[in-house]
Amino acid sequence: MGLAILLIGTRKGLMIARSTDDRRTWTTNDFQFLNQEVYSVAIDTRHDPPRIFAGVGTGHWGPLLTFSDDLGKSWTEPEEPPIGFPPGSDAAVARVWQIQPAPADQPDVVYAGVEPHALFRSDDRGKSFGLVEGLWNHPHRPSWMPGGGGACLHTILPHPADPDDLLVVMSAAGVYHTRDGGASWEPANRGIQAAFLPEDQRFPVFGQCVHKVAFHPGRPERLFAQNHFGVYRSEDRGGSWTPIESGLPSNFGFALVAHPHRPDTLYSFPLQADAERFPPEAKLRVYRTENIHASALKFEIDPMEQYRITQAIEEQGWEIGGIYHSHVRSEPKPSQTDIGFAANMSGVEWIIVGLAHGEEPEVRSYLIEGGKVERVPIESTAS
Repeated sequence: MGLAILLIGTRKGLMIARSTDDRRTWTTNDFQFLNQEVYSVAIDTRHDPPRIFAGVGTGHWGPLLTFSDDLGKSWTEPEEPPIGFPPGSDAAVARVWQIQPAPADQPDVVYAGVEPHALFRSDDRGKSFGLVEGLWNHPHRPSWMPGGGGACLHTILPHPADPDDLLVVMSAAGVYHTRDGGASWEPANRGIQAAFLPEDQRFPVFGQCVHKVAFHPGRPERLFAQNHFGVYRSEDRGGSWTPIESGLPSNFGFALVAHPHRPDTLYSFPLQADAERFPPEAKLRVYRTENIHASALKFEIDPMEQYRITQAIEEQGWEIGGIYHSHVRSEPKPSQTDIGFAANMSGVEWIIVGLAHGEEPEVRSYLIEGGKVERVPIESTAS
């Protein structure tokens, strides 16, 4: 068996866990960088040996970006601080929030996201970094606000095949996208709600507090986002977003992970709310979604997944009152797939959103019993 390594950054230091039996058991060493905050970690496997990075907050001495070429046995700190704003920028790095090696066809490129909102790039495997001035000089930047954790650029998503295509995610500025290697950037937040803004201002061009974005490298156009209230999917690499939070006990959270081998599988870890940052009912649960058709236009849940979800609902003493989904290119009426799916779900209303008319979605509700379809009225209780 090969060696598996898990890097765990905490406010008390870095813990490295190792497994040699296919992750069945793990061993850990003592904390490294004891009593120092480790906000970011990364493993760069593009070279042999792999390089481990750590973004460490040293308190009085400021942030440190260091690396190890022996899997954490020893660490190298460059003679000159590798990350720093150029003279005259009137800014100082507070924390390194993300370290992201580029794809394999850029073997020496490493990106770093910092606080305040900024992106740095290294072309020498992390020994030195330069500020990506196209983002730093963006006209929106003076209006970007900090999130609860600070003014942080916390997620960097290089395109696996296009070195000029890069996404960054910032709290509370939102998602930004470059297609020219960082020279220019465009906001990519259409459809993401900023729930903390006044009701008539909740879909701004930028200013959303997006907590995480993830994708599978085999399908880079499909993105998943965990927002400050809201879980979303994009099929056009951030050009537009649609909610996908049905079935979650809460739409608030931070962690979001795409399965490394199945592009249509996503893992979510919901939290109660922004002021209650613990799992609903104080029970640790991870939620999964998966489309067995691997299609952007057709969705069907795996029957075993449906069974597990139904069992979990019954164990909580809940009942399924309704299921809603969309028909992106047809009228909002049950398809044969819907009718078949409803065979064992008596008394459940099927709410279908029809998107065939573009900007004017149509919503209808149905009862499906014994293969017979009956349309039922929808009453809105919103004030």
